[in-house]
Amino acid sequence: MNWLTQTMTALRTRGGSGFGWVSVAATAWLLASCASGPAGSNYQPASPEARSIKSGPRSDNSVDSSEAFAKPAKERPGLATTWGKSVKAPMGDLRFTRASNAPVGVDAIFYNNREGLEAMDAMDMKVDAIQTAAGGIIEWGIKGGIGYLPAYKSYTTGGYRRFAQGAHGGQYSIVIKNRCKSRVQVVASVDGLDVLDGKPASVSRPGYVIDPGKTLEIKGFRTSYDAVSAFQFSSVSESYANLRHGNTRNVGVVGIAVYTEKGFDPWTWMPGEVKQRSTANPFATAP
Repeated sequence: MNWLTQTMTALRTRGGSGFGWVSVAATAWLLASCASGPAGSNYQPASPEARSIKSGPRSDNSVDSSEAFAKPAKERPGLATTWGKSVKAPMGDLRFTRASNAPVGVDAIFYNNREGLEAMDAMDMKVDAIQTAAGGIIEWGIKGGIGYLPAYKSYTTGGYRRFAQGAHGGQYSIVIKNRCKSRVQVVASVDGLDVLDGKPASVSRPGYVIDPGKTLEIKGFRTSYDAVSAFQFSSVSESYANLRHGNTRNVGVVGIAVYTEKGFDPWTWMPGEVKQRSTANPFATAP
């Protein structure tokens, strides 16, 4: 019995009131997407040598494999994210009913090496790596091998943007903490690809569910129910986006879309209100 069959059997055994907008069928589709195809556990990014092998005789309308998978004529500078080593990371329960079809907040962190950030005028202001988003109901940042990556904010035409400084070959993870007293759902993307199945990202896709007060660490692109392929900084030509889709337009950015749960008000017991009540002074007026 493979991991997809085991997962669906477990869901049927557990029962429950349903997935909301994420139906059993949708979940089965999602898990099947993770279990097979280029993003599945059997997928291995082609090596440069494999990409250069000729496919043999072809007609005038066919495409030679060396042409289809060759590196760009000129390497784009800066960092992207490639398919790293396998890391154990159980997926958890995805069942969640959204309060609205629209997320309560969308946020992004752009990343590059130091040279790239300087070229982007991205190092105006150094900030804490963990920042709030979605009206304050979550806080998040990018963590490297040792501690969080250096973080910056810079003002652009569209307002302030967040940046993180990485280094070629380094691994990283996305850390998201739920600050409210109800569950939230987070759809995450790296280089424009959904972290659950490696397909082009959309805010309407399924996402990870985070319990009240808990922290989720997304360590890589999911390859099965129990494992992910670690996020690892690479050149643009060796990025997962290029190796799988041949498209590097959106490399260099990590994104999240946050949803609240139907029937719950996440702002009722936010940290500020809890702190104010716990520090209330019974004798505020001096005698």
